[in-house]
Parts: sequence; C-alpha cells; structure tokens
Amino acid sequence: MLKVEQVALGIGLTSQLLFSSRIVLQWVQSERAKRVLVPTLFWQISLVSSFLMIIYGMLRHDPVILGAQLISYGIYIRNLQLLGEWRKLSALFRAGAYVFPLAMLIWFVVGNQHFSLRAMLSHGIPSGVLALGAIGQTIFLMRFVYQWLYSERKGESVLPLGFWVVSFLGSVLILTYAILRRPVDTVLIVGNIFGTVVYARNIVLMRREVASAGRRVAEQQSN
Repeated sequence: MLKVEQVALGIGLTSQLLFSSRIVLQWVQSERAKRVLVPTLFWQISLVSSFLMIIYGMLRHDPVILGAQLISYGIYIRNLQLLGEWRKLSALFRAGAYVFPLAMLIWFVVGNQHFSLRAMLSHGIPSGVLALGAIGQTIFLMRFVYQWLYSERKGESVLPLGFWVVSFLGSVLILTYAILRRPVDTVLIVGNIFGTVVYARNIVLMRREVASAGRRVAEQQSN
C-alpha cells in the first residue's frame, strides 16, 4: 500500500508538471509572437493544478502552500470569467470546481488519519523558515492580486510587466524556503527552478515590447 508521503509526492509532482506545461504553452506562444501572450488554456490548466496543490498542501500539512493555493484558485476562476470562457465550460465542471475544494476543506477541518487542520497547526517547520515561505508565497500571490486588479480596470484578462517581476521575486523566495524546509520540499523545488527561468524570459520580452511601443509612439509624434 502506498504511503501518504508517496501519494502526496505524486499529487504534488503532477500539479507541478501541469503548472510547468502551462508556462511552456505560454512561453512558446510568446516566443513565436515576440510578445507576451496568455492563452485561455493557461488559466484552465492553472485551475486544475491549483486544486491538486490544495490537496498536496493538506497532505503535507503546510500552511504556506494551502493558504496561497486557496486564494490563487479563486483568482484563476475570475480570470476565466473575465475572458468570457467560464460559461463555455460544462456545467458539471463548473459545479465541481466550486464543490470539490469546499468539500476537501471541510474534510480537512474534520480531520482523518492522513491529514487534519489540527496536525497542520502543530507543524514542525521552524518559525524563521515558515516566515520566509509565507513572505515568498505572499509576494507570489500578490502577482495575481495585482494582475486581477489590473485586469478588472482594463475589463479583460491581462498579464502586465509587473506580474512577471513579482513572479520572479516570489519564485526565488519560495525556492529558498523549499530548500531550507525540513524535510526538503522536492515538489516546490522542481516547480520553481523552471518557473524562475520563464519569468525572467518574459520580463525580457515585455521590456522589449514596451521599448518597441515607445519607439513607435515617438516616431508617430515626430511625423
């Protein structure tokens, strides 16, 4: 019989694989267009990945992971709504997206032999390391709060330059937390090593895009 640790690792790695696939999808399309693009599938994959990470956070009794993913999950749904894609998904999927996380949280609060809120509150993570992880996840989460507010003002789902800068900083801090945590969190390490590279590349692409737009405006004004 598989141990809880093995199940958690499998769920976590699957989630990170999905997270990485969405980044690859976004990265490839952006490289082809020579500007940052965010396809609808990016948000759909994000939603499924986040749900898996919620379960992973419960199994690992990690308040940093669980808290961040619960908020991110709602932001992913909101972006699909802003894109006008949420209603296009099947009613069964939308109902499940609302019900399953809530059901898992209730189960977590009630508790069982594998995971419980009580066990999470008595975690053995050193306070300094936990604070580092909380700061990293807060910064990482704020990228979507920033993106969400920016998109609400624009009336459409947009990923501005600030999103990628905050993503890079948050990812570096989370990677540090994953290395210092005991036991070391392989899932977070795998996910964030790849992520930092892509975030850095998107920053370069967007800076080029902004500079190019500025030159076009200057040329139009001079003419």
